[in-house]
Amino acid sequence: MGGSESTSQTKKSSAEFDKSWRETPWDNKELLEKNLRELKLSDSKVKYIRILLAGEVGAGKSSFINSVNSAFQRRITTEALADSVSGTSFTRTYRTYYIRNGQSLLPFVFNDIMGLESGESNGAHQEDIAKALEGLLKEGHNFNPTDSGKNDDCKSETSLEDLTYCLVYVIAADKVSMMDDDVFRKMRYIRQKASSLEIPQAVIMTRVDEACPLVGKNLQKIYTSKKIKEKMQECSNSVGVPMSHIFPVKNYHEEIDTQNDMDVLILRALTQIVQIADDLLNRRKSDSEKC
Repeated sequence: MGGSESTSQTKKSSAEFDKSWRETPWDNKELLEKNLRELKLSDSKVKYIRILLAGEVGAGKSSFINSVNSAFQRRITTEALADSVSGTSFTRTYRTYYIRNGQSLLPFVFNDIMGLESGESNGAHQEDIAKALEGLLKEGHNFNPTDSGKNDDCKSETSLEDLTYCLVYVIAADKVSMMDDDVFRKMRYIRQKASSLEIPQAVIMTRVDEACPLVGKNLQKIYTSKKIKEKMQECSNSVGVPMSHIFPVKNYHEEIDTQNDMDVLILRALTQIVQIADDLLNRRKSDSEKC
């Protein structure tokens, strides 16, 4: 019996840190939600800040949008169509997703794009993503893996609301080790484009329950799990985003009711992303006032 307990303790210590290395307000979901609902943007002339999601096929971009909406609606929603079967991108058109606050809309929106795939003729064309960052893609643009957006699919002028204020890579924790070098190459190209535009970048790391059995059993172990921190570091090294801008979450995909711990991680990540996006809005406002 003693030997069994000792082995159990050894397994625990090898899989977990002694304490959580990132504070998480597990009991404050209502406050996180309230702060986002009452958010006031730095520039009153801008109604929405735009967040662009990019990532490999099947990483969970559409599911993350649905999960955010579900957290606010307090019920499972499926506005952004997601597919877990085909293995190819289910997103074919450029579309803006709004997050509802009762009957009104919250001051941030998401744009989902076709997933990245290995090979030049597969997945989203990197030039399409570059144009989306600049706010040049028209709503409803059809993604063509072999050709970037044609002139009639691009805007000749953009407004402040068309611009991207944060680029978010969505990466599956259980797949990051197996991602093709070609996908990372495309991500690095997009990163360079975003950096040249001074657009902040973050990572939503999904499927944490699949990457770590410990977290699969108890989501509150997410920041004591050594495996999850290892996967976050791998994301950071591969994409170039600092650890402070990497947020592990579990998307809704099989649940029929919302859950507190899942919502807290989603709302916490969203809070950080919206804040760094609003920082850019504030800088752009300041720059325009100086001119």
